[in-house]
Amino acid sequence: QVSFLIPECGMLPEVLKSTIADIGEYYLVRSLSVHELVAHDFIDAFVKKGSCYALTYNTKIDQDNTAALLPNGKLILSVDKDTYEELGLQGRPSQYSGKKVMRYIITIDLTDSGFHPDSKKHNRVLWALKEKKPLEFDFLLAWDNTGAEGSILMSYFSKNQIQALKPKITFSTLRDLQCPVLQSNELQGKPEESCSAEELFEWLGAVLNQVSLDNKSSSFLSTYCCPQPNTVVEKAFLCTITGFIIPETIIQLLEQLCCYFGEPKLAYWLTLTVHGFADSPVSWRESEHGFHKGGENLYNFVIFRNLDYWLQMAVGTNDDCPP
Repeated sequence: QVSFLIPECGMLPEVLKSTIADIGEYYLVRSLSVHELVAHDFIDAFVKKGSCYALTYNTKIDQDNTAALLPNGKLILSVDKDTYEELGLQGRPSQYSGKKVMRYIITIDLTDSGFHPDSKKHNRVLWALKEKKPLEFDFLLAWDNTGAEGSILMSYFSKNQIQALKPKITFSTLRDLQCPVLQSNELQGKPEESCSAEELFEWLGAVLNQVSLDNKSSSFLSTYCCPQPNTVVEKAFLCTITGFIIPETIIQLLEQLCCYFGEPKLAYWLTLTVHGFADSPVSWRESEHGFHKGGENLYNFVIFRNLDYWLQMAVGTNDDCPP
């Protein structure tokens, strides 16, 4: 999920509107066997000719077998102990297994020079995933290749049940919103002058979740209020995009948000928040991701009018610290 918030924004610029409108499609493939992702036809057509992303759909990282294909060509399998032993592929114990190892991580580099069609390595992996222990999942898929149509994925998987999906986009205008006062060069904030990055992060969580900032004694849900010092903005624009959104799209959106300050604007700063999938086997790069209580993994940009920025990253308990 990607969200951006622009305080003091009456109308969204056309360039930003068109970027959101052209956010692109992703695909849901039903009952796709994992061995099809290690087939050389697939590797040559998609992995080696762009950035290909895949993630198992509706699987629980702490209960089920899961898989993810990263844009660097690495296929990550997070499997239970029985599946690992049946596959017979080399892997490592999950770092979140505890004393008794019940989960293993297998990494297969599809771009490895030794992973060619006639190699023992490829034949061993293909046999394990196709004959020894077939694994089948519903997958979310996306592919980025300049000049190529994503619909090529549709035709490649035409024998499977595949459908193109559009990210869900919601717009809302927040009126009379209390916003913290920020100074780009003051991460820790200054008493009576500006709020800290931590206070901003907490406030933003409340705004994105539509929590009231009134601190009313009659509220049973929240007594949270906007940190001091703050200011009331007449209008703030909030956009949330939900779906299988690839980094290339987020970079494009971030660039357009930076261009927002190209002309004189009332807004002094804006934010871009990106939440990862709670049940993805990886979070940052190839770092293993666990669920624990919430499976959190997110980052947030605070971009200022002078194009200084803050980058905030957050993960749950079962996760490596971001790089």
